Amino acid sequence: MSAAVIAHCDWSIDRKKRWMCVAVREATKWILSAPEPVGETRDLIPRLRRRAKTDAALLIGFDFPIGLPAGYGKALGLADFRSALKAFGAGRFERWFDVAEHRSDIAIDRPFYPMRPGGTQRLHLYDALGVGSGRELLRRCERATADRGDACMLFWTLGGNQVGKAAITGWQEIIIPNLSELALWPFDGSLAELIKPGATVVAETYPGDVYGQLGILRRPVWSKRQQAGRIRVGDHLLRWLANRPHINGEALEATIADGFGIDKTGEDRFDAVVGLLGMLDVVDGRRAEGPPDDDDVTTWEGWILGQRA
Repeated sequence: MSAAVIAHCDWSIDRKKRWMCVAVREATKWILSAPEPVGETRDLIPRLRRRAKTDAALLIGFDFPIGLPAGYGKALGLADFRSALKAFGAGRFERWFDVAEHRSDIAIDRPFYPMRPGGTQRLHLYDALGVGSGRELLRRCERATADRGDACMLFWTLGGNQVGKAAITGWQEIIIPNLSELALWPFDGSLAELIKPGATVVAETYPGDVYGQLGILRRPVWSKRQQAGRIRVGDHLLRWLANRPHINGEALEATIADGFGIDKTGEDRFDAVVGLLGMLDVVDGRRAEGPPDDDDVTTWEGWILGQRA
């Protein structure tokens, strides 16, 4: 497969914490740029396209959920995830993106909860959506693996590990406005099928999974939120680059050595780079795309690029 530009965007509801790292194909090499702000999302795709030297494909990874739990999706009465994206925000689903303020506001067409803390429980979500446990609201790719526990469910919007609000902003700002022009992996096919001249392909990523792929262990304990922690694991990133002579990462070396800076956005720059390295290994064929042969995955749930089934 061949792409002209690969970008990985570390996403946040806070625009100041949205950072990306970009790789541009030049002949037989990938040229990596230093992390940079995502900037205005309305023109993100055209800006990335302008970096291409050819009309080959653009592949963008985002670390927000792209998909719906299959059980919930089937209850909507719609055909698939792409159909749901077209419906959300209008008609019956006019308030789909409005986070429920009270448990009585939760409904199949308004599933995000809660607006704020105070007397809220996940049980309220399970009861209102008619599921017996949180596991039914987890996509298969979000369930525990040998390297991590369950991720936070899509519709829960409280706490440091919640992803619901990131999904809301990502879908509203990136996916839905450009839906007719985007190929959604893996819903619309494999990367091999989707990466073709002129295509813009969007995939879900999870830098936390890529840590293990880079050989970064959980022990001894380190924190991506601290510059010292990022410096400690920087050798893994430099070793990854050294082992891939077809990838020019010179623009990253000083940033990696510095632990991605001392400010609070250092962790976002770190994850922007880590996510891109994981994507490059998939595109270059060093790692499988990952999704299982499962109709629910390609119809409703999606998958995390490079995550083993």
